[in-house]
Formats: sequence, C-alpha cells, structure tokens
Amino acid sequence: MSANFYRPPFFGGFSLFPPVIKMLFIINAGAFVLMTFFGSFRFNGAPLDDVLNVYFGLMPFGHGFFPWQLITYQFMHAGFWHLFFNMVFGLWMFGMEVENIWGARKFLIFYLMCGVVAGLAQLTLSPIFDPTQAIGPTVGASGSVYGVMVAFATMFPDREIFVFPLPVPVRVKFVVMFLIVMGVMSVGQQGNVANLAHLGGALAGYVFVVYDRGGFGSNSRVFADWKRTFTTASKRPSGNVVDAKVFDIHDGKPKPPTIEPDTQKKIDGILDKISQSGYQSLTEEEKKILFEASKKLN
Repeated sequence: MSANFYRPPFFGGFSLFPPVIKMLFIINAGAFVLMTFFGSFRFNGAPLDDVLNVYFGLMPFGHGFFPWQLITYQFMHAGFWHLFFNMVFGLWMFGMEVENIWGARKFLIFYLMCGVVAGLAQLTLSPIFDPTQAIGPTVGASGSVYGVMVAFATMFPDREIFVFPLPVPVRVKFVVMFLIVMGVMSVGQQGNVANLAHLGGALAGYVFVVYDRGGFGSNSRVFADWKRTFTTASKRPSGNVVDAKVFDIHDGKPKPPTIEPDTQKKIDGILDKISQSGYQSLTEEEKKILFEASKKLN
C-alpha cells in the first residue's frame, strides 16, 4: 500500500476528534434528530419542521430570506444520507487534518465562510443558471464541506483514499475534481441538489487556501506557518509588541507561556513528520505532546 494513503483517526474514539469537528457533528446530528422526531409537532398551527425550514433554512431573496439563514442553513439536512455524506465522507475524511493543522478558530471561520459564500452563490446565481428550481429553502452543510474537501486536496493533492465501490485507492485531487465537474454538468438540471452552492463553497475553499499561503506555494508553507507559532512562543523579544492574550492573575504580572527546549525539539520533529507523512502518521504519544503544547500556548 502507498505510504501516501490517508485514513483519518476515527476508530480511536470520538474523543480524538478535534474540537470544531466534534462540535459540528453534535450540532448537525442534534438538528437532524429534532426535525426528524419532533418535526410533526405543530407550532402556531404549522408543522415544526416547516417552521424551522422557513425561518432557518436558506430562503430565496424576496421569498422569506433573513440574513441569519446564511449560517443556520448549514446545520440543517434534508435526510439521513444527506447528513451522512456531509459529516462522514466530507467533514470526517477531509476536515480532521485540516483542523489539526490550522487550529480550531481558523478552521471554524473557514468552514462558516465557505457556507456563507455557498449560500450567496445559490441565492444570486440560481435564478440565472437554474431557473427551473422550485422556490423553497436550501439546507445542508454541503457548501462548507466542498470547501473543506478542496482545501484538503489543495494542501495534499497526492494523498490517496478509498472511494466505494473502487477497489483501489485514488488520489484526492482526482476525487475532488470529479465531484466538481459533476456539479458543473448538473447545473440547470431539474432536481433537489443545490449544485451552485457546492461550487460556490468549493471556490471559496480554494481561494482561502491560496490566499492563506500567499500564492501558489508548496505545502511546506502551511506547515512552516504552524511551526512558527511554536518556535516563536519561547523566543519573544523583550520590548516588542506581541499579540494580546488574557492570563490568569497570580502576582499581578502576566507570565507568557513558554515551552521547554527539550519539548521544543520534540515538537519540531513532530511537525517535520507531519509535513512528510501527514498527521495520521503520528503515534499517540506524539499527538499528546502536540496537544499539550497547543493548550499551553492558547
């Protein structure tokens, strides 16, 4: 098997999921359970699921649109398989390593931004390119997930994954390219799939990664930026302005976090290993060291 084969850490337990992906799993699953098991309840004479779709799904401009829907529609799904594809195939398979590299705050901003751009693409372009689509709410995290998939494929284009029913692993860049081409070909066809939202999220994901890397650079730029956050933490020059942080007050003088030299050497080696073989190649001990160092800096 290729050394470039990628398998996210799923069977290690839900506790190993990075915080944002764990939160997204819980919120999306909770919203699905609410609409599935309580959707038939009536609210002011209307079924609860209809009320939730109208006020929290993404409605077209002039037909019940509210600004908050650009966020809330990302946490609603039309069915189990819709939820399953987005959470398992998309977010779990491609998002785990992206969040581990970027950190929780950056990944969450990226995820929500892709969803907002996807929603705007659906609202503005659908009347032009997909006028046959019925007026109704758009729901689902697909736009955000497409952004995550494109980000992963841009950062690690030659990673290999298994895609059912193919018996051999396929490079991520080809899988994502295939999905995008299929989305483009499906625009304007009748159906309940928001292809323009998918494409908008994919474009947002690509632009974000390219901008974040300062151009069409190599993968090493991403890891170099992450590595710099650790190496500079214990070497802050005195007298210079640094990022503001909130510290617990003990003796009236805030003490910035530091990392011991021996631990720093271990972290450098771990980050080099990630850049060569990916996060999934780390041992449990190496993951623990990285996690503890990250907590200390934040």
